[in-house]
Amino acid sequence: MNKINLIIQREYTTRVKKKSFIIMTILTPILLVALLFIPGYLATKEDNQAKVIAVIDKTNITEGAIAESDYMKFKYITDTEVETIKKDFTKSGYYAILYIPENILISNKVQLYSNQQTTIGVNEHIVKALDGFFTNIKLKKENVPMDIMKRIATNINVDTIQWTSSGEEKSGSAEMVLVIGYISGFLMYMFIFMFGAQVMRGVMEEKTNRIVEVIISSVKPFQLMMGKVVGIALVGLTQFVIWIALTFGIFYGAKFVLLKNSGDPAATSITANIMDKANSGVAQAPTGQYQEMFKQISGKFSAVNFPLIIGCFLFFFIGGYLLYASLFASVGSAVDNDTDTQQFMLPITIPILLGLFVMMNAMQSPNSSIAVIFSLIPLTSPIVMMARIPYGVPPWQLGLSGILLIITFIGSIWMAGKIYRTGILMYGKKVNYAELWKWLKYKN
Repeated sequence: MNKINLIIQREYTTRVKKKSFIIMTILTPILLVALLFIPGYLATKEDNQAKVIAVIDKTNITEGAIAESDYMKFKYITDTEVETIKKDFTKSGYYAILYIPENILISNKVQLYSNQQTTIGVNEHIVKALDGFFTNIKLKKENVPMDIMKRIATNINVDTIQWTSSGEEKSGSAEMVLVIGYISGFLMYMFIFMFGAQVMRGVMEEKTNRIVEVIISSVKPFQLMMGKVVGIALVGLTQFVIWIALTFGIFYGAKFVLLKNSGDPAATSITANIMDKANSGVAQAPTGQYQEMFKQISGKFSAVNFPLIIGCFLFFFIGGYLLYASLFASVGSAVDNDTDTQQFMLPITIPILLGLFVMMNAMQSPNSSIAVIFSLIPLTSPIVMMARIPYGVPPWQLGLSGILLIITFIGSIWMAGKIYRTGILMYGKKVNYAELWKWLKYKN
Protein backbone atom coordinates (compact mmCIF):
# COMPACT_ATOMS: atom_id res chain seq x y z
CA MET A 1 0.00 0.00 0.00
CA ASN A 2 2.90 2.35 0.73
CA LYS A 3 4.20 1.81 -2.79
CA ILE A 4 0.84 2.76 -4.29
CA ASN A 5 0.80 5.90 -2.11
CA LEU A 6 4.24 6.86 -3.40
CA ILE A 7 3.12 6.46 -7.01
CA ILE A 8 -0.05 8.47 -6.32
CA GLN A 9 2.01 11.23 -4.72
CA ARG A 10 4.41 11.32 -7.66
CA GLU A 11 1.64 11.44 -10.29
CA TYR A 12 -0.23 14.12 -8.35
CA THR A 13 2.66 16.46 -7.52
CA THR A 14 4.27 16.35 -10.97
CA ARG A 15 1.01 17.40 -12.62
CA VAL A 16 -0.28 20.06 -10.22
CA LYS A 17 3.11 21.82 -10.34
CA LYS A 18 2.97 22.23 -14.12
CA LYS A 19 2.44 25.78 -15.38
CA SER A 20 -0.26 24.59 -17.77
CA PHE A 21 -2.28 23.12 -14.87
CA ILE A 22 -1.98 26.31 -12.79
CA ILE A 23 -2.88 28.61 -15.71
CA MET A 24 -5.89 26.59 -16.86
CA THR A 25 -7.14 26.11 -13.29
CA ILE A 26 -7.20 29.88 -12.77
CA LEU A 27 -8.35 30.97 -16.24
CA THR A 28 -11.21 28.48 -16.73
CA PRO A 29 -13.59 29.96 -14.09
CA ILE A 30 -12.85 33.46 -15.37
CA LEU A 31 -13.61 32.38 -18.94
CA LEU A 32 -16.77 30.57 -17.77
CA VAL A 33 -18.15 33.66 -16.02
CA ALA A 34 -17.12 35.79 -19.00
CA LEU A 35 -19.00 33.47 -21.37
CA LEU A 36 -22.13 33.93 -19.25
CA PHE A 37 -22.09 37.74 -19.23
CA ILE A 38 -20.10 39.06 -22.19
CA PRO A 39 -22.27 37.60 -25.00
CA GLY A 40 -25.38 39.12 -23.40
CA TYR A 41 -23.67 42.47 -23.05
CA LEU A 42 -22.38 42.47 -26.62
CA ALA A 43 -25.74 41.32 -27.98
CA THR A 44 -27.50 44.32 -26.42
CA LYS A 45 -24.78 46.86 -27.18
CA GLU A 46 -26.00 49.26 -29.80
CA ASP A 47 -24.27 49.32 -33.17
CA ASN A 48 -22.56 52.73 -33.42
CA GLN A 49 -22.13 52.67 -37.19
CA ALA A 50 -24.25 55.40 -38.77
CA LYS A 51 -26.92 53.96 -41.08
CA VAL A 52 -29.35 55.81 -43.31
CA ILE A 53 -32.06 53.62 -44.79
CA ALA A 54 -34.08 54.82 -47.75
CA VAL A 55 -37.77 53.92 -47.41
CA ILE A 56 -40.08 53.51 -50.40
CA ASP A 57 -43.55 53.16 -48.90
CA LYS A 58 -46.30 52.29 -51.34
CA THR A 59 -48.90 52.43 -48.56
CA ASN A 60 -48.01 56.07 -47.75
CA ILE A 61 -48.91 55.56 -44.08
CA THR A 62 -45.80 54.30 -42.27
CA GLU A 63 -43.77 57.51 -42.04
CA GLY A 64 -42.73 57.90 -38.41
CA ALA A 65 -43.80 54.34 -37.53
CA ILE A 66 -40.21 53.08 -37.34
CA ALA A 67 -38.39 54.75 -34.47
CA GLU A 68 -35.01 56.28 -35.24
CA SER A 69 -31.93 56.10 -33.03
CA ASP A 70 -28.67 58.00 -32.85
CA TYR A 71 -27.15 55.67 -35.42
CA MET A 72 -30.14 54.58 -37.49
CA LYS A 73 -32.14 57.01 -39.64
CA PHE A 74 -35.00 56.39 -42.07
CA LYS A 75 -35.44 58.67 -45.08
CA TYR A 76 -38.77 58.38 -46.88
CA ILE A 77 -38.57 58.86 -50.64
CA THR A 78 -41.60 59.37 -52.85
CA ASP A 79 -42.10 59.06 -56.61
CA THR A 80 -39.06 56.77 -56.89
CA GLU A 81 -38.58 53.09 -57.57
CA VAL A 82 -36.08 50.69 -56.01
CA GLU A 83 -34.22 50.18 -59.29
CA THR A 84 -33.61 53.94 -59.61
CA ILE A 85 -31.91 54.14 -56.21
CA LYS A 86 -29.94 50.95 -56.84
CA LYS A 87 -28.24 52.51 -59.88
CA ASP A 88 -26.45 55.16 -57.80
CA PHE A 89 -26.60 53.27 -54.49
CA THR A 90 -22.85 53.44 -53.77
CA LYS A 91 -22.76 57.23 -54.18
CA SER A 92 -26.02 57.80 -52.31
CA GLY A 93 -24.56 56.86 -48.93
CA TYR A 94 -27.56 54.73 -48.04
CA TYR A 95 -27.08 51.62 -45.95
CA ALA A 96 -30.13 49.86 -47.40
CA ILE A 97 -33.43 50.37 -49.20
CA LEU A 98 -36.62 49.37 -47.39
CA TYR A 99 -39.49 48.64 -49.78
CA ILE A 100 -42.99 48.44 -48.25
CA PRO A 101 -45.47 47.07 -50.84
CA GLU A 102 -49.03 48.24 -51.09
CA ASN A 103 -50.40 44.76 -50.33
CA ILE A 104 -48.36 44.33 -47.12
CA LEU A 105 -51.45 43.42 -45.07
CA ILE A 106 -51.96 40.46 -47.38
CA SER A 107 -48.36 39.38 -48.04
CA ASN A 108 -46.99 40.29 -44.59
CA LYS A 109 -43.63 40.92 -46.23
CA VAL A 110 -41.31 43.84 -46.88
CA GLN A 111 -38.02 43.84 -48.82
CA LEU A 112 -34.72 45.20 -47.57
CA TYR A 113 -32.21 45.77 -50.39
CA SER A 114 -28.53 46.41 -49.80
CA ASN A 115 -25.14 45.81 -51.44
CA GLN A 116 -23.99 44.15 -48.20
CA GLN A 117 -25.48 41.73 -45.70
CA THR A 118 -27.64 43.68 -43.29
CA THR A 119 -27.30 43.00 -39.57
CA ILE A 120 -29.86 41.11 -37.50
CA GLY A 121 -30.25 44.18 -35.28
CA VAL A 122 -31.47 46.29 -38.21
CA ASN A 123 -33.84 43.55 -39.39
CA GLU A 124 -35.36 43.03 -35.95
CA HIS A 125 -35.74 46.78 -35.37
CA ILE A 126 -37.74 47.14 -38.60
CA VAL A 127 -39.81 43.98 -38.05
CA LYS A 128 -40.82 44.88 -34.47
CA ALA A 129 -41.81 48.41 -35.45
CA LEU A 130 -43.89 47.37 -38.47
CA ASP A 131 -45.45 44.44 -36.61
CA GLY A 132 -46.82 46.75 -33.94
CA PHE A 133 -47.86 49.42 -36.44
CA PHE A 134 -49.86 47.17 -38.76
CA THR A 135 -51.33 45.20 -35.87
CA ASN A 136 -52.78 48.46 -34.58
CA ILE A 137 -54.16 49.24 -38.04
CA LYS A 138 -55.91 45.87 -38.20
CA LEU A 139 -57.38 46.41 -34.75
CA LYS A 140 -58.63 49.85 -35.78
CA LYS A 141 -60.31 48.35 -38.82
CA GLU A 142 -62.14 46.06 -36.44
CA ASN A 143 -63.28 49.20 -34.55
CA VAL A 144 -61.28 48.37 -31.43
CA PRO A 145 -60.85 51.60 -29.37
CA MET A 146 -57.30 52.80 -28.66
CA ASP A 147 -57.67 52.59 -24.86
CA ILE A 148 -58.70 48.94 -25.17
CA MET A 149 -55.74 48.26 -27.47
CA LYS A 150 -53.40 49.60 -24.78
CA ARG A 151 -55.06 47.54 -22.07
CA ILE A 152 -54.90 44.27 -24.01
CA ALA A 153 -51.19 44.60 -24.74
CA THR A 154 -49.73 41.73 -22.71
CA ASN A 155 -46.24 40.48 -21.90
CA ILE A 156 -46.33 37.04 -20.29
CA ASN A 157 -43.50 35.67 -18.15
CA VAL A 158 -43.40 32.12 -16.79
CA ASP A 159 -42.57 31.60 -13.11
CA THR A 160 -41.73 27.93 -12.56
CA ILE A 161 -42.93 26.61 -9.21
CA GLN A 162 -42.08 23.08 -8.14
CA TRP A 163 -43.54 21.27 -5.15
CA THR A 164 -41.91 18.47 -3.19
CA SER A 165 -43.46 15.28 -1.82
CA SER A 166 -44.02 17.11 1.47
CA GLY A 167 -46.06 19.80 -0.29
CA GLU A 168 -43.39 22.52 -0.03
CA GLU A 169 -43.29 24.88 -2.99
CA LYS A 170 -40.14 26.45 -4.40
CA SER A 171 -39.44 28.60 -7.41
CA GLY A 172 -37.35 27.32 -10.30
CA SER A 173 -36.03 28.24 -13.70
CA ALA A 174 -36.16 26.03 -16.77
CA GLU A 175 -33.37 28.05 -18.36
CA MET A 176 -31.12 27.75 -15.30
CA VAL A 177 -31.71 23.99 -15.05
CA LEU A 178 -30.97 23.60 -18.76
CA VAL A 179 -27.68 25.50 -18.46
CA ILE A 180 -26.59 23.63 -15.32
CA GLY A 181 -27.47 20.27 -16.89
CA TYR A 182 -25.50 21.10 -20.02
CA ILE A 183 -22.46 22.39 -18.13
CA SER A 184 -22.47 19.40 -15.76
CA GLY A 185 -22.73 16.85 -18.55
CA PHE A 186 -20.17 18.56 -20.76
CA LEU A 187 -17.68 18.96 -17.89
CA MET A 188 -18.11 15.27 -17.10
CA TYR A 189 -17.41 14.38 -20.73
CA MET A 190 -14.38 16.67 -20.85
CA PHE A 191 -12.96 15.50 -17.51
CA ILE A 192 -13.33 11.78 -18.23
CA PHE A 193 -11.88 12.03 -21.72
CA MET A 194 -9.09 14.46 -20.83
CA PHE A 195 -7.82 12.78 -17.68
CA GLY A 196 -8.37 9.28 -19.08
CA ALA A 197 -6.22 10.20 -22.07
CA GLN A 198 -3.57 11.51 -19.67
CA VAL A 199 -3.38 8.05 -18.08
CA MET A 200 -2.87 6.46 -21.50
CA ARG A 201 -0.21 9.00 -22.48
CA GLY A 202 1.63 8.55 -19.20
CA VAL A 203 1.69 4.77 -19.54
CA MET A 204 2.90 4.97 -23.15
CA GLU A 205 5.68 7.43 -22.28
CA GLU A 206 6.99 5.26 -19.47
CA LYS A 207 6.81 2.19 -21.68
CA THR A 208 8.55 3.72 -24.72
CA ASN A 209 11.25 5.37 -22.56
CA ARG A 210 11.87 2.04 -20.78
CA ILE A 211 11.36 3.76 -17.43
CA VAL A 212 8.70 1.22 -16.57
CA GLU A 213 11.29 -1.58 -16.55
CA VAL A 214 13.01 0.10 -13.60
CA ILE A 215 9.74 0.82 -11.80
CA ILE A 216 8.41 -2.73 -12.25
CA SER A 217 11.48 -4.07 -10.45
CA SER A 218 10.18 -2.39 -7.27
CA VAL A 219 6.39 -2.53 -7.58
CA LYS A 220 3.82 -4.85 -9.09
CA PRO A 221 2.24 -3.82 -12.43
CA PHE A 222 -1.21 -3.56 -10.83
CA GLN A 223 0.15 -1.28 -8.10
CA LEU A 224 1.74 0.94 -10.76
CA MET A 225 -1.49 1.14 -12.75
CA MET A 226 -3.63 1.91 -9.71
CA GLY A 227 -1.20 4.54 -8.45
CA LYS A 228 -1.24 6.27 -11.82
CA VAL A 229 -5.03 6.12 -12.16
CA VAL A 230 -5.74 7.37 -8.63
CA GLY A 231 -3.05 10.06 -8.78
CA ILE A 232 -4.47 11.60 -11.93
CA ALA A 233 -7.99 11.31 -10.48
CA LEU A 234 -6.89 13.44 -7.54
CA VAL A 235 -5.51 16.00 -9.98
CA GLY A 236 -8.93 16.20 -11.64
CA LEU A 237 -10.75 16.51 -8.31
CA THR A 238 -8.37 19.25 -7.19
CA GLN A 239 -8.98 21.19 -10.38
CA PHE A 240 -12.75 20.73 -10.08
CA VAL A 241 -12.90 21.91 -6.45
CA ILE A 242 -10.80 25.00 -7.28
CA TRP A 243 -13.03 25.75 -10.27
CA ILE A 244 -16.17 25.57 -8.14
CA ALA A 245 -14.68 27.83 -5.45
CA LEU A 246 -13.35 30.39 -7.95
CA THR A 247 -16.55 30.43 -10.02
CA PHE A 248 -18.77 31.17 -7.01
CA GLY A 249 -16.17 33.61 -5.66
CA ILE A 250 -16.00 35.55 -8.92
CA PHE A 251 -19.79 35.61 -9.31
CA TYR A 252 -20.54 36.83 -5.80
CA GLY A 253 -17.53 39.16 -5.88
CA ALA A 254 -18.91 40.76 -9.03
CA LYS A 255 -22.30 40.95 -7.34
CA PHE A 256 -20.82 42.79 -4.33
CA VAL A 257 -18.86 45.27 -6.47
CA LEU A 258 -21.73 45.99 -8.84
CA LEU A 259 -24.28 46.41 -6.07
CA LYS A 260 -21.90 48.70 -4.20
CA ASN A 261 -21.58 50.91 -7.26
CA SER A 262 -25.22 50.69 -8.27
CA GLY A 263 -25.84 54.28 -7.22
CA ASP A 264 -23.00 55.54 -9.39
CA PRO A 265 -24.28 57.24 -12.60
CA ALA A 266 -21.61 55.45 -14.63
CA ALA A 267 -22.69 52.08 -13.25
CA THR A 268 -26.31 53.00 -13.88
CA SER A 269 -25.48 53.78 -17.50
CA ILE A 270 -23.82 50.40 -17.94
CA THR A 271 -26.82 48.71 -16.37
CA ALA A 272 -29.06 50.51 -18.83
CA ASN A 273 -27.07 49.20 -21.76
CA ILE A 274 -27.31 45.64 -20.52
CA MET A 275 -30.85 45.53 -19.20
CA ASP A 276 -32.89 48.06 -21.17
CA LYS A 277 -31.34 48.88 -24.51
CA ALA A 278 -32.51 45.74 -26.28
CA ASN A 279 -36.12 46.57 -25.49
CA SER A 280 -36.51 50.32 -25.26
CA GLY A 281 -33.32 51.91 -26.52
CA VAL A 282 -33.42 54.25 -23.53
CA ALA A 283 -30.07 54.70 -21.79
CA GLN A 284 -31.54 55.28 -18.36
CA ALA A 285 -32.00 52.71 -15.64
CA PRO A 286 -33.27 52.89 -12.10
CA THR A 287 -30.71 52.99 -9.33
CA GLY A 288 -31.76 49.60 -8.02
CA GLN A 289 -31.48 47.79 -11.34
CA TYR A 290 -28.43 45.81 -10.23
CA GLN A 291 -30.17 44.76 -7.03
CA GLU A 292 -33.14 43.49 -9.02
CA MET A 293 -30.95 41.72 -11.59
CA PHE A 294 -28.89 39.88 -9.00
CA LYS A 295 -31.97 39.20 -6.88
CA GLN A 296 -33.50 37.34 -9.82
CA ILE A 297 -30.28 35.45 -10.59
CA SER A 298 -29.69 34.58 -6.93
CA GLY A 299 -33.31 33.42 -6.62
CA LYS A 300 -32.83 31.04 -9.55
CA PHE A 301 -29.56 29.79 -8.09
CA SER A 302 -31.16 29.16 -4.69
CA ALA A 303 -33.81 26.98 -6.34
CA VAL A 304 -31.11 24.59 -7.60
CA ASN A 305 -29.97 21.81 -5.27
CA PHE A 306 -26.23 22.46 -5.66
CA PRO A 307 -25.11 20.12 -2.84
CA LEU A 308 -26.84 17.21 -4.61
CA ILE A 309 -25.44 18.21 -8.02
CA ILE A 310 -21.88 18.68 -6.74
CA GLY A 311 -22.02 15.46 -4.70
CA CYS A 312 -23.35 13.45 -7.64
CA PHE A 313 -20.78 15.05 -9.94
CA LEU A 314 -17.95 13.92 -7.66
CA PHE A 315 -19.37 10.40 -7.41
CA PHE A 316 -20.02 9.95 -11.13
CA PHE A 317 -16.72 11.59 -12.03
CA ILE A 318 -14.80 9.16 -9.80
CA GLY A 319 -16.78 6.17 -11.06
CA GLY A 320 -16.70 7.19 -14.72
CA TYR A 321 -13.05 8.16 -14.55
CA LEU A 322 -11.98 4.88 -12.91
CA LEU A 323 -13.95 3.00 -15.55
CA TYR A 324 -12.48 4.79 -18.55
CA ALA A 325 -9.02 5.46 -17.08
CA SER A 326 -8.53 1.72 -16.56
CA LEU A 327 -9.49 1.12 -20.19
CA PHE A 328 -7.16 3.89 -21.36
CA ALA A 329 -4.37 2.45 -19.19
CA SER A 330 -4.82 -1.00 -20.76
CA VAL A 331 -4.60 0.56 -24.25
CA GLY A 332 -1.45 2.47 -23.30
CA SER A 333 0.18 -0.68 -21.96
CA ALA A 334 -0.67 -2.73 -25.05
CA VAL A 335 0.82 -0.44 -27.72
CA ASP A 336 4.15 1.20 -28.46
CA ASN A 337 3.09 4.31 -30.44
CA ASP A 338 0.17 6.63 -31.15
CA THR A 339 -0.63 4.98 -34.49
CA ASP A 340 -1.41 1.66 -32.85
CA THR A 341 -3.81 3.27 -30.37
CA GLN A 342 -6.40 4.10 -33.04
CA GLN A 343 -7.84 0.58 -33.34
CA PHE A 344 -8.35 0.37 -29.57
CA MET A 345 -9.46 3.97 -28.99
CA LEU A 346 -12.59 3.76 -31.15
CA PRO A 347 -14.53 1.29 -28.91
CA ILE A 348 -13.69 3.49 -25.91
CA THR A 349 -14.51 6.79 -27.59
CA ILE A 350 -17.87 5.77 -29.10
CA PRO A 351 -19.71 5.32 -25.74
CA ILE A 352 -18.38 8.68 -24.51
CA LEU A 353 -19.58 10.47 -27.66
CA LEU A 354 -22.87 8.58 -27.56
CA GLY A 355 -23.38 9.76 -24.00
CA LEU A 356 -22.75 13.34 -25.13
CA PHE A 357 -25.37 13.06 -27.90
CA VAL A 358 -27.96 11.46 -25.61
CA MET A 359 -27.25 14.24 -23.09
CA MET A 360 -28.67 16.75 -25.61
CA ASN A 361 -31.91 14.77 -25.71
CA ALA A 362 -31.96 14.37 -21.93
CA MET A 363 -31.88 18.14 -21.43
CA GLN A 364 -35.11 18.45 -23.44
CA SER A 365 -36.79 15.24 -22.26
CA PRO A 366 -35.10 14.18 -18.99
CA ASN A 367 -37.63 11.39 -18.32
CA SER A 368 -37.78 9.95 -21.83
CA SER A 369 -37.03 6.25 -22.26
CA ILE A 370 -33.74 6.86 -24.07
CA ALA A 371 -32.55 9.32 -21.40
CA VAL A 372 -33.44 6.94 -18.55
CA ILE A 373 -31.85 3.89 -20.19
CA PHE A 374 -28.58 5.63 -21.05
CA SER A 375 -28.41 7.19 -17.58
CA LEU A 376 -28.38 3.63 -16.16
CA ILE A 377 -25.85 2.12 -18.60
CA PRO A 378 -22.44 2.55 -16.87
CA LEU A 379 -20.52 3.56 -20.02
CA THR A 380 -22.82 6.56 -20.58
CA SER A 381 -24.42 7.17 -17.17
CA PRO A 382 -21.83 9.68 -15.84
CA ILE A 383 -22.61 12.10 -18.67
CA VAL A 384 -26.35 11.51 -19.19
CA MET A 385 -27.23 11.31 -15.50
CA MET A 386 -25.57 14.67 -14.80
CA ALA A 387 -27.81 16.25 -17.44
CA ARG A 388 -30.92 14.73 -15.78
CA ILE A 389 -30.14 15.43 -12.12
CA PRO A 390 -31.00 19.18 -12.17
CA TYR A 391 -34.52 18.24 -13.36
CA GLY A 392 -35.00 15.75 -10.54
CA VAL A 393 -34.26 12.03 -10.78
CA PRO A 394 -36.12 9.33 -8.77
CA PRO A 395 -33.87 8.02 -5.97
CA TRP A 396 -34.14 4.42 -7.21
CA GLN A 397 -32.79 5.38 -10.63
CA LEU A 398 -29.94 7.35 -9.05
CA GLY A 399 -29.08 4.46 -6.73
CA LEU A 400 -29.31 1.80 -9.46
CA SER A 401 -27.13 3.86 -11.79
CA GLY A 402 -24.51 4.25 -9.05
CA ILE A 403 -24.49 0.54 -8.18
CA LEU A 404 -24.15 -0.52 -11.82
CA LEU A 405 -21.31 1.99 -12.28
CA ILE A 406 -19.44 0.66 -9.23
CA ILE A 407 -19.78 -2.96 -10.38
CA THR A 408 -18.65 -2.06 -13.90
CA PHE A 409 -15.59 -0.04 -12.94
CA ILE A 410 -14.48 -2.81 -10.54
CA GLY A 411 -14.73 -5.25 -13.43
CA SER A 412 -12.92 -2.89 -15.81
CA ILE A 413 -10.07 -2.37 -13.32
CA TRP A 414 -9.69 -6.15 -12.92
CA MET A 415 -9.68 -6.61 -16.71
CA ALA A 416 -7.30 -3.70 -17.30
CA GLY A 417 -4.96 -5.02 -14.61
CA LYS A 418 -4.57 -8.34 -16.44
CA ILE A 419 -3.88 -6.61 -19.76
CA TYR A 420 -1.56 -4.10 -18.13
CA ARG A 421 0.44 -6.82 -16.36
CA THR A 422 1.27 -8.54 -19.66
CA GLY A 423 1.42 -5.62 -22.08
CA ILE A 424 3.53 -3.19 -20.09
CA LEU A 425 6.75 -5.14 -20.76
CA MET A 426 5.95 -6.24 -24.31
CA TYR A 427 7.69 -4.36 -27.13
CA GLY A 428 7.72 -4.50 -30.92
CA LYS A 429 4.66 -6.70 -31.35
CA LYS A 430 1.49 -5.65 -33.13
CA VAL A 431 -1.35 -6.37 -30.73
CA ASN A 432 -4.90 -7.18 -31.83
CA TYR A 433 -8.10 -8.03 -29.98
CA ALA A 434 -7.39 -11.76 -30.14
CA GLU A 435 -4.07 -11.16 -28.39
CA LEU A 436 -5.77 -9.08 -25.69
CA TRP A 437 -8.23 -11.93 -25.11
CA LYS A 438 -5.33 -14.29 -24.54
CA TRP A 439 -3.84 -11.91 -21.99
CA LEU A 440 -7.13 -11.80 -20.12
CA LYS A 441 -7.12 -15.60 -19.83
CA TYR A 442 -3.58 -15.83 -18.49
CA LYS A 443 -3.44 -17.10 -14.92
CA ASN A 444 -1.14 -15.81 -12.21
